[in-house]
Amino acid sequence: MNQLDSMQIFVRVAELSSFTAAAESLGLPKATVSLAVQQLENLLGTRLLHRTTRSVQMTQDGRAVFERSKDLLADFAELQLLFRKEPSAVSGRLRVDMPIAIARDLVIPNLSAFLRQHPALELELSSTDRRVDLVREGFDCVLRVGALLDSSLIARPLGQYHMINCASPAYIAEYGLPASLADLSHHRLVHYLTNFGGREPGFEYLDPDTPGSMRHVPMGGVLTVNNSEAYTAACLAGLGIVQSPEPGMRSYLANGQLVELLPAYRPAPMPVSLVYANRRHLPQRVQVFMSWISSLLQPRLLDAAKL
Repeated sequence: MNQLDSMQIFVRVAELSSFTAAAESLGLPKATVSLAVQQLENLLGTRLLHRTTRSVQMTQDGRAVFERSKDLLADFAELQLLFRKEPSAVSGRLRVDMPIAIARDLVIPNLSAFLRQHPALELELSSTDRRVDLVREGFDCVLRVGALLDSSLIARPLGQYHMINCASPAYIAEYGLPASLADLSHHRLVHYLTNFGGREPGFEYLDPDTPGSMRHVPMGGVLTVNNSEAYTAACLAGLGIVQSPEPGMRSYLANGQLVELLPAYRPAPMPVSLVYANRRHLPQRVQVFMSWISSLLQPRLLDAAKL
């Protein structure tokens, strides 16, 4: 029995939490399954499973090996299908992360068609506004909005989000419509921080008199949030002014729930990028997904060449 066989057997045992069930599903003697897992543990020099008379559970090392093994097995299956042209040849698990609003408003509504094209794909979709650790958390790729900080990763720029300033009619009725930057001293900003404890610089805008220069107007506010859904909800509730990507605000502006403010003082466009680890061979399933999500986003983005 080779190492690939042992890895496949271990994954099946881990998935079913049972040597007996794994042996039945694979059509193998239970002793063969047990020996395969033992050989893999000996090869790696660590225990992968806790065995009791009633249950089988993965150790901490076992969970790490389980996740990596699934990826390696999917890569091997893809290698076998490398020269096939059928969409069904794209297979395996795909783990991705993206901002909440993009997952909710764009990706999930269009996902059925993508998965019908690639029925052998198994997608794990994380949607959060925090900066996940792509390598440590085992993501194949992540979609990031904003400046990139980790230079050890590979980034594919897709374009930029046009940014606008918004408030609700109820907020404007209470505080008035600001006509200049000086008027902001009498207004509130909904503050946005992905990690509490920091300090937001205030109202951001591109200086129209100095192209490319970002300026800030310090502003107070009664609310700080850490995700895009709460940020939009706070604006709709009249709790302050927000500065947000225009595509996410478009429907609210169209139906009158929000009003654009100070169009001459918009924030700088926000870059949108696909980010992935530096791998010599990027699996076909990752390439296919990145091409698909790029095509979804393009109508919403400014030209990537302007980055």
